[in-house]
Amino acid sequence: MTKSTRARYTLEFKQEAVRWVEGGQSQAAVARTLDLAEQTLFNWVKAHRQGRLNGADNKPVSVEEMEIARLRAERARVKMERDILGKATAYFAKGVK
Repeated sequence: MTKSTRARYTLEFKQEAVRWVEGGQSQAAVARTLDLAEQTLFNWVKAHRQGRLNGADNKPVSVEEMEIARLRAERARVKMERDILGKATAYFAKGVK
């Protein structure tokens, strides 16, 4: 049995996740999009509201890492939109005969 390591997230990543929640998206949807546990995101939002949100480290994030994170989030959003449109298409196709 191997010991798993905890994921460590930068402050910028946490702030962006919190920004999505405060922008009106549900915590469950944001957690799914970013592949996080809902409790983790809940803790980040709570810490942000208390002014205690910290990052894993203080080293700066490279431009490439920021772009990769942005593209992953965008891909997840697009996949969710595609799934919703597919379900809507199937639903409305049933009614047409």
